[in-house]
Amino acid sequence: MKLCDLVRRGSDQKVTGFAIDHRKVVPGNVFGAFQGAKFNGEDFIEEAVERGAIAVVTRPGVETGRAFRIESDNVRATFAELAGRYYAPYPDEIVAVTGTNGKTSTVEMTRQIWRMTGKRSASIGTLGVTTGDDQVKTGLTTPDIVTFLSNMAGMRRMGISHVAYEASSHGLDQHRSEGLPVKVGAFTNFSRDHLDYHKDMDAYFAAKMRLFTDVVVDGGAAVVWTDDPRSDEVIAHVKERGLRLLTVGERGDTIRLGERRSTPLGQALNIVHDGEQRLLKLPLIGAYQAANVLVAAGLALATGGDWEKIFGAMTRLSPVRGRLERAVISRKGAPVYVDYAHTPDALEAAIAALRPHVEGRLITLFGAGGDRDTGKRVPMGEVAAAGSDLVIVTDDNPRSEDPDAIRAEIMKGAPDALNIAGRRDAIAAAIKEARAGDIVLLAGKGHEQGQIVGDKVLPFDDVEVARECAV
Repeated sequence: MKLCDLVRRGSDQKVTGFAIDHRKVVPGNVFGAFQGAKFNGEDFIEEAVERGAIAVVTRPGVETGRAFRIESDNVRATFAELAGRYYAPYPDEIVAVTGTNGKTSTVEMTRQIWRMTGKRSASIGTLGVTTGDDQVKTGLTTPDIVTFLSNMAGMRRMGISHVAYEASSHGLDQHRSEGLPVKVGAFTNFSRDHLDYHKDMDAYFAAKMRLFTDVVVDGGAAVVWTDDPRSDEVIAHVKERGLRLLTVGERGDTIRLGERRSTPLGQALNIVHDGEQRLLKLPLIGAYQAANVLVAAGLALATGGDWEKIFGAMTRLSPVRGRLERAVISRKGAPVYVDYAHTPDALEAAIAALRPHVEGRLITLFGAGGDRDTGKRVPMGEVAAAGSDLVIVTDDNPRSEDPDAIRAEIMKGAPDALNIAGRRDAIAAAIKEARAGDIVLLAGKGHEQGQIVGDKVLPFDDVEVARECAV
């Protein structure tokens, strides 16, 4: 593609790709000079041009040397739009999921439903890029825009027709998941998180709503979980935009959730679709998993899926890595579950999911990340103390903060908790304490395979450590 074809002006030089890191620029690239929290891409324009950048997307008035200047008041948005044109075409059906909790499970369950109903599908998010054949980790819920678009285009070349991706608030705010036709957006829930980045809860909510106001294509659709306190506001945004609305949940019109009861291997749900009530035997535990499954089913419907096939697929869903994943059963007979819950609401939901299965005590172990929203630490302690029989507070990615100080802050909300430094020691103590009839919940890290201490990432996997400690 020539530059003049891409931007409708400029030279006839051939565009070879896009880059936002000046060190990765190769001849023929278009460079995005983004202003970030730590670095200003404008400071590296000269180096990008020396490496061969033929055009630079930047703010008005910024000098770009011999490279063609593409001026914009919203550099990230313009870069995404141009990159989207360059990397096209993409899979036919692309859907995105936003919300505080449940994004990872929902996109992966959507992928599974599509696969079981005959679609070649993939999911992108915290777990990486997952297809029916492979999983590649990216390290971010929403990768950078160049990686995101090139991955999407690559999946089209692989023959994948359906893709579900996580639309994080950071990604939406920074235009990291745009430039391609998103047919359907979905909303799971909303609660406190990421206030170290967003100014307040309203700014956080507004970032998520960009999925419906700006990202989903005109004439597209939205799937909304109805039973969150902010659901009505989401629905109002959807209706104002004129998107087709599908609602799921206890107040849902598309899929209505009725009675829910726990079973030894999961849960049984009474659901109604198109006037017909059916009993869904779901092989996953927890109310929040039921919510994620119904949102995923809504996405499958919104992309033209057949209800009979979708219903059958829901009965065969597999657990998602690090989401109420049973890691091991201890020598004393206590199951140990690992969950990614790292917000007050998510921790409360994980505890509530396990409580019906507890015959003895629920032992909850968790911590809080350093250099992140400090205001959620005390509420997490309070939630754990209220729902558990024994609480163990330990470390969870302390980063540059003093882990002792983080634990002390959490324990203001859980003063009777055990304070055990070192996550491995804490996990060993939790499993040693558990007896037959007890359940152990290891919360916070889920699928993660590293513990961030200072500026180092030390190998650490809750599932593997639990298995080692249970021997």
